[in-house]
Amino acid sequence: MTPVTFRQLLPEPADVDPDTLIGALDLGQDASEARPYTLANFVASADGSVTFEGRSRSLGDDGDRAMFHALREHVDGVVAGTGTLRAERYGRILGKKERRQRRIDNGRTPEPLACVITRSGDLPLDIPLFAEPEAEVVVFSPVQPPLGGVAAHVHVEHYDAAAERPLTQIMGLLRQQYGVRSLLCEGGPTLFGLLLREQLVDELFLTLAPKLAGGSTGPTMATGTPLAELAPLQIRWLLERDASLFVRYAL
Repeated sequence: MTPVTFRQLLPEPADVDPDTLIGALDLGQDASEARPYTLANFVASADGSVTFEGRSRSLGDDGDRAMFHALREHVDGVVAGTGTLRAERYGRILGKKERRQRRIDNGRTPEPLACVITRSGDLPLDIPLFAEPEAEVVVFSPVQPPLGGVAAHVHVEHYDAAAERPLTQIMGLLRQQYGVRSLLCEGGPTLFGLLLREQLVDELFLTLAPKLAGGSTGPTMATGTPLAELAPLQIRWLLERDASLFVRYAL
């Protein structure tokens, strides 16, 4: 696998590749006993759209996909809402055998735990993820979802959707019962907005694509109730490749 090279602009100029850059981080070292250290990863057009024709895939390029897969390889869990699973047709978390083998060689599970949050229990059981017999999935739902015909190993955890901080419950379960130290949120905007409101996000990896979506009616990066006050961000690194910008922010 030939590394995809980026030009690092900050904190100092260098040529880097995302697997080496992210592989050098211990993303779980700052996890608390209460919850995982949580990252979010999004791609957005220059005019602020996170989807085009209902999906994010067309906004990204080879560089965005390289960052996406590098982040997945180095976290303990990947979380998404059912809308994102359905729209993006999720398959197994690490599709490449060499990525799974590197994790095994480092004493980790072959793949991150796939984490799904649903309020209704309505899961997109027709997506490839649930047909993968080697996939480990945990579903957080207030009601028991139907799981007939699923080949994946699916665990169901019930949570109180009416609680004041429901996602805080879920994060506690991931940390204490599943040993998840680092968690990657891949959306969608509703889930990301809820995580922000409960102050559960530690870093944001944002790809700014050199593309315009025009008069999009799609969602922004976060939807739902606005925050009580603006959440400041600090740049940890800034990369460039083929006019795309890759920003790592700390919240």
